[in-house]
Amino acid sequence: MLERHDTDVLIIGAGGAGLFAALHAQKAAPDLKVTIAVKGLLGKCGCTRMVQGGYNVALGKGDSVERHFMDTIIGGKWLPDQAMAWKLCETAVVRVRELENEIGCFFDRMPDGTLHQKAFAGQTYDRTVHKGDLTGIEIINRLMEQVLSRPVERLEEHRALALIKSKSGDELAGVLFVDMRRGVFRFVRAKAVLLATGGGPTMYRYHTPSGDKSMDGLAMAYRLGLPLRDMEMVQFHPTGLLGGENTRMTGTVLEEGLRGAGGHLLDGNGRRFMFDYDEGGERATRDIVSRAIYDEMRKGNTTPNGGVYIAMSHLGPDDVRKKFKGMVKRCADCGFDLAGGRVEVVPTAHYLMGGLVVDPETRTELPGLYVAGEDSGGAHGSNRLGGNGVANSTVYGGVAGDIMAADVTAAGGDREQNRFRDPDEAQIEAEIARARLPFALKGGNVHDLRLRLLDLMWDDVGVMRTGDGLRRGMQGLQALSAELLATGLPDDDMVFNITWHDWLNLQSLIEVSEVIAGAALSRENSRGAHYREDFPDSGDLETSYFTVARRQGEGGLQVSRQAVDFSIVRPGETLLKDEPETLVLAQG
Repeated sequence: MLERHDTDVLIIGAGGAGLFAALHAQKAAPDLKVTIAVKGLLGKCGCTRMVQGGYNVALGKGDSVERHFMDTIIGGKWLPDQAMAWKLCETAVVRVRELENEIGCFFDRMPDGTLHQKAFAGQTYDRTVHKGDLTGIEIINRLMEQVLSRPVERLEEHRALALIKSKSGDELAGVLFVDMRRGVFRFVRAKAVLLATGGGPTMYRYHTPSGDKSMDGLAMAYRLGLPLRDMEMVQFHPTGLLGGENTRMTGTVLEEGLRGAGGHLLDGNGRRFMFDYDEGGERATRDIVSRAIYDEMRKGNTTPNGGVYIAMSHLGPDDVRKKFKGMVKRCADCGFDLAGGRVEVVPTAHYLMGGLVVDPETRTELPGLYVAGEDSGGAHGSNRLGGNGVANSTVYGGVAGDIMAADVTAAGGDREQNRFRDPDEAQIEAEIARARLPFALKGGNVHDLRLRLLDLMWDDVGVMRTGDGLRRGMQGLQALSAELLATGLPDDDMVFNITWHDWLNLQSLIEVSEVIAGAALSRENSRGAHYREDFPDSGDLETSYFTVARRQGEGGLQVSRQAVDFSIVRPGETLLKDEPETLVLAQG
């Protein structure tokens, strides 16, 4: 059964990007019908809710948008789209005031009433606004309240299956969903569609996002032949909680503010090791710290569960309990004393810097499709600074809402989207057949395939890579894909069929994993989150390029290179005139 539904603006995803887009679109054009479709429940899913650390914004005396921008470009190893990075840093100043004054967020403050901003790694100024260590919950709860108070249509527990092109093939017509509650397919036709499903690199043995995050947005775009950039750039957060195999808490982040506040990383013998790898010690960027920990793990200098320790007790247990209340409780739930003892940690797959190729106004090459948040690539380059993720989601979610409203209400011109487009009915039928495929096959063990994917990606396409390992990984992924397509389900009931959704999740994860591995194999140098042991040099900065991956024909992955446009600043230059390299050095 196929139901049909029309809306003016369709938003897929209800994290920071999706909710902000809905609010901005509804405010900009109140007469438009705005619909949010979400895989789970509004306000109860998505990665923004899991944000602990905070929100980067240049507000403090001595800080500036230019400084924030330079930190972002340097942290991204000169690969970011500079126009996108500038808009991120500039608009964050506007957006944080919007969060406070219009959305109703309460962030921590100093005694003089100014916003408290804490230290995060890779930044030359303490600029991370926060609500304790539960910043994401504060932002999402307030955004959810605002959305619920407005005439925004909600399609909850609707899983997006495919982006459907128009009959002519040159525009987007809408999106095919399955209503998980009722077990029916639904095609939603829309004048403008925002892809804001978030990232969620859960194809690794240790991962931060919840298991329902499966890269569906990127998989759908890839199947349609849309270009993806920087897909080799998978960020591993250095300090994922390591609680052993018998807890789902393993992989969850212990926030960067712990290291920013002065936390120490110790090997299994209790030795502090980070200064062996970088002069910044524990406050080096995430990519450096993750590789250092991984190297210590390979040397066998590990804790009982195979990781390293983070220690905070030297800062005073009472102060740690006060400043990091949420973190202390999270560790205590797994039997660790963060304030007074040591906690086992391991690098955990956290964020995908890669994503769809978009312009700074969130448009893609396919008219009618817009992208914001972690589904988009370009803003972070090869490494995302902690605190820039939630800023990116809210900044570009708001931009997308404004732009979609403007395009849909436009009277004419190249950007006019003020009409519905008839869908390609053959594509709808093909995508329904793809989704229903496992019901026609003999039963198998989907969970076992998922475990094999986790091990394969961690071992061959993980923190440190080689050409041989990547080729081995790609062969393994092809084999897993073939096995999945031969693996059926025992139950063909579509109503809340969790095993079916596990199957669909795994298909998306394998497809995106193949793109990650292919892009990583094509980059024969080391930049940021991408490290090739067989090509350890970073390459010439002046000739920096980013990878562009596209699906050609039936399953054919093609990866090309495109030169970085140094539109604002070139390597070796800075926007900071007559200033010390870092404020930390100036104050020391």
